[in-house]
Amino acid sequence: MLHHVEIYVSNLDTSRTFWTSLLAQIGYEESGRWEDGFTLGHGNDAYLTFVQVAEKHALRPYHRSGVGLNHLAFRVEDRETVDRLRHFCRENGVSCLYDDRYPFANGGSDYYALFIEDPDRIKVEFVAASDADRE
Repeated sequence: MLHHVEIYVSNLDTSRTFWTSLLAQIGYEESGRWEDGFTLGHGNDAYLTFVQVAEKHALRPYHRSGVGLNHLAFRVEDRETVDRLRHFCRENGVSCLYDDRYPFANGGSDYYALFIEDPDRIKVEFVAASDADRE
């Protein structure tokens, strides 16, 4: 089982505002905070830690299509939760990806998902659990 993910960010305050408010929509809470970082947790699920990147590494460019992290995907309870997250993102100026194909950007009609970008352009996905997942 995945224990945690640690992400270095370009602006800790901006990322804290973004991630804390976004993930609160699906039950995550801040479980730790220190000068250079913070952690968000959700019960026994893997937690996420965000850390201010050191100045000596700050100019290294990130691109999700290069080597490294492509995106984080969260399974949510149902399609209504995905829709509620989309509404939250649009109301808060969060960049929604593939919006012209929402909610079936992957094609078909069984993968109901929202794709967005965080302040550092990391792709974040919220996918509705299928009926089989809930059984």
